[in-house]
Amino acid sequence: MAEENKELGKSMAKWAALGAVVAIPVPFVGPIIGAAAGAGYAYLKGKKKS
Repeated sequence: MAEENKELGKSMAKWAALGAVVAIPVPFVGPIIGAAAGAGYAYLKGKKKS
């Protein structure tokens, strides 16, 4: 179980960073919301696998 959580955490961090970078040029989204969206996507994707 701990190994799955570690993998999920890594995936969430990767997608959060990607979401933040992609959201920078979008005027009303911003990097914080983009990071939250990316982390949320990774979380849902990881939970679906379980």
